[in-house]
Amino acid sequence: MIFLASKLLWMLARPSAALVLLATLGLVLSLTRWRGLARAAVLTGVGGLLVLLLLPVDQWALRPLEERFPRPAPPRQVDGIVALGGVIEEFLTADRGLPALNDTAERVTEFTALARRYPQARLIYAGGSGSLLESGVREADAARTLLASLGVDAERVEAERNSRTTWENAVFSYRLAQPRPGEVWLLVTSASHMPRSVGAFRRAGWQVLPWPVGYKTYSAHHLAWGIQETFPARLANFDWAVHEWLGLLSYDALGRSSALFPGP
Repeated sequence: MIFLASKLLWMLARPSAALVLLATLGLVLSLTRWRGLARAAVLTGVGGLLVLLLLPVDQWALRPLEERFPRPAPPRQVDGIVALGGVIEEFLTADRGLPALNDTAERVTEFTALARRYPQARLIYAGGSGSLLESGVREADAARTLLASLGVDAERVEAERNSRTTWENAVFSYRLAQPRPGEVWLLVTSASHMPRSVGAFRRAGWQVLPWPVGYKTYSAHHLAWGIQETFPARLANFDWAVHEWLGLLSYDALGRSSALFPGP
C-alpha cells in the first residue's frame, strides 16, 4: 500500500507537472466567477516555471544531495559490490527485447568497471519492478543480460529481483549477501540518491561504503553553468531533487532510515 500510495502521490506532487496543472487550472477558472483565484493559480504556475528557467534552482536543490557522500579512495580489498536498479526502462525493454537505459546508466557502467577492478568481489544487482503496471521485466534480469554483453561473467552477478523500492533494495540485498563483520561492500548508485540509500542500508543493519556515480550538478565555483542545460533536463533534475528530499522525509517518518539526512 505504501508503494502504491507513493507512486500515485508523486504523479500529483511532481513539480514540473504540478506547475503546468496549476496554470491550466487557472485558465479554466478564469472562465468562471473565481477570477481572483484564477489569476493567482496562473501566476504561481507560470511564475514557478519562469524561475526554474532563469535560475539554476535544480542545481541548488540537487547539489547538497550529491555532495553529501564524496567518492572515497579505492579500497585495496573489496568483498562485494551492490548496484541499485533504476537504470532499465522496463516497458521499452519489454517491447524491443533489448535492455534500454535511462540517464542513470552510470550505475551499470561503474558496476562493470568495479567488477573488473575487483575480480574476487561478489556482485549483487538489486532491482525488481518499480512500475505500477506489470511490464513482464525484472530489472536485475535485464541488467545481467546487459552486464554479460559488457564482459562481466553473468555467473558472478547475483540478481536481487524482487525489490521495488530503495528500502526493499537494502533489506533484500542484505538477506542475499549475508555480509560478515569487517567485510567491505561498495554501494553503487546515483550521487543524489546516495543519502537515502545509505540511510536505508544502515537501518537494515548494513554498513556499506558509498560509491556515488551519475552526477548532475557542477561544482560550487561553476554552479551557474547548469543554466546551459536544456529546460526539460533542468525540470527533470528539479523533479528528481524534490523526489529525493521528500523520500528522505518519508523514510525518516516511516523508520526506514538511520537518520533524517544521513552523512559520512
